[in-house]
Amino acid sequence: MKNIRNFCIIAHIDHGKSTLADRLLEFTNTIQVTSGQMLDNMDLEKERGITIKSHAIQMEYTYQGEKYVLNLIDTPGHVDFSYEVSRSIAACEGALLIVDASQGVQAQTISNLYMAIEHDLEIIPVINKCDMASANPEEVEDEIVELLGCKREEVIRASGKTGMGVEEILAAVIERIPHPEGNEEAPLQALIFDSVFNSFRGIIAYFKIENGTIRKGDKVKFFNTGKEYDADEIGVLKMDMVPRNELRTGDVGYIISGIKTSKEVKVGDTITHIARPCDKAIAGFEEVKPMVFAGVYPIEAEDFEDLRASLEKLQLNDASLTFQPESSLALGFGFRCGFLGLLHMEIVQERLDREFDMNVITTVPNVSYHIYDKQGNMKEVHNPGGMPDPTMIDHIEEPYIKASIITTTDYIGSIMTLCLGKRGELIKQEYISGNRVEIYYNMPLGEIVIDFYDKLKSISKGYASFDYHPNGFRTSKLVKLDILLNGEPVDALSTLTHIDNAYDMGRRMCEKLKELIPRQQFDIAIQAAIGAKIISRETIKAVRKDVTAKCYGGDVSRKRKLLEKQKKGKKRMKQIGNVEVPQKAFLAVLKLD
Repeated sequence: MKNIRNFCIIAHIDHGKSTLADRLLEFTNTIQVTSGQMLDNMDLEKERGITIKSHAIQMEYTYQGEKYVLNLIDTPGHVDFSYEVSRSIAACEGALLIVDASQGVQAQTISNLYMAIEHDLEIIPVINKCDMASANPEEVEDEIVELLGCKREEVIRASGKTGMGVEEILAAVIERIPHPEGNEEAPLQALIFDSVFNSFRGIIAYFKIENGTIRKGDKVKFFNTGKEYDADEIGVLKMDMVPRNELRTGDVGYIISGIKTSKEVKVGDTITHIARPCDKAIAGFEEVKPMVFAGVYPIEAEDFEDLRASLEKLQLNDASLTFQPESSLALGFGFRCGFLGLLHMEIVQERLDREFDMNVITTVPNVSYHIYDKQGNMKEVHNPGGMPDPTMIDHIEEPYIKASIITTTDYIGSIMTLCLGKRGELIKQEYISGNRVEIYYNMPLGEIVIDFYDKLKSISKGYASFDYHPNGFRTSKLVKLDILLNGEPVDALSTLTHIDNAYDMGRRMCEKLKELIPRQQFDIAIQAAIGAKIISRETIKAVRKDVTAKCYGGDVSRKRKLLEKQKKGKKRMKQIGNVEVPQKAFLAVLKLD
């Protein structure tokens, strides 16, 4: 056990952690790097240059004549996947904190770092991309020393591209990170930190053993779900899976037990023996809660069952996706999906399109609200369509978040204006080093869901980094804004919004829809309403034909007769005609500005 080291890599998006991980693998002769990222194996990960799933891999390295086993867990850097990062951190004794030499410390780095410090991990700071012309390692070193309170000589300078500093990193991992502690004689306790789906073998769970030993063929059970299985195959993770007959305390490995449904394997759960179970599970397990909800509908109604099958297959690979069937008058049958955040939503959409060839319409994303009626009963609503009658509602609570934004002093003014426009409340601001400042805000999650991140990036020219944590629910004055076409509400366009923004939003939505809905043979009235009160209206004029063209001269009553006849026809058409809302209109509501 004393020759095992478990460590993970934490960093902000795009600071080069996957590239550096590849160099470590290459240096320890675990793999021959042939092309690009070896750990990010999804096409989507390669194209966008982001890590979506955690990856675990074992390396062997000889240091000062002794052989060591190093288990590396590469984690995602994006805020949406922070629960996955926290479980990966719980499975390690140390972490490499990687900071880009040209960009310095950013928001994600800090939040993941605090998470690592809470788990008492040994932190090894590394400055990456030191070979770049724009690198500024001196300043970044100051920031790291100030943040961690470590000595200057503890910071390692490296480059994932050229491979400089890789030997020093490996030496630091062996010397500084403690070996795993645990009792091999105790009952089995193993933490699940990730799971993947294999179409031939079912679900494969990755775990780290805290106490005890597991052998092939053991009867095991999962502590929080209470399900029991046989360990058909256990082993360690190299570039492929390598079967072993037994794994001991401190080892990181995988277990295959023919599990078919993803709901049975939960990240953060504990594996133990049936015969000799442990007293309590490893702390820190929680159900992953979706933050953002949106309706996903097939464009062709007959694709509904295909969409269900695709979502179920996708859920095997991505356990944090939740969905349930719902129907809408405008869009037919579809699903209400819960996502961890906006990036997660985008990735799910993209994967539905690529891997399953599904074309879908997504409605306006929103968050879950707590609605209290006059009797004091609470109902959780994810969809404005599920709102009870306004006369029955006592008050509505919406979820708040605590946001931290790190930026340079040049952009403070415009960022504060943006946050105040989104009903944010300033908590405090702190200067980190030089001209960099961290601003903390309390904000409603519903305001951030649609376009906050894009605006923040454009205001700050890409220099602001943003991170958030849920911060409970608060009472607020929310109203349901309906859009009516010819007096009929279109449920896919209705939204819950704050009363101060409702008038403005209703007006803009009506104007936008007037541009996008094609003209018909009859007048179309577009109205925005709160309850029974109409707050805005636009009219799309009918396509007219000049019916009086053939009357030249003569008595005016002849013209009037023809116009009356046309008017009757229009009226009849309005009763039978229906208004088609194009797909563009649903998307335009997201980008109102």
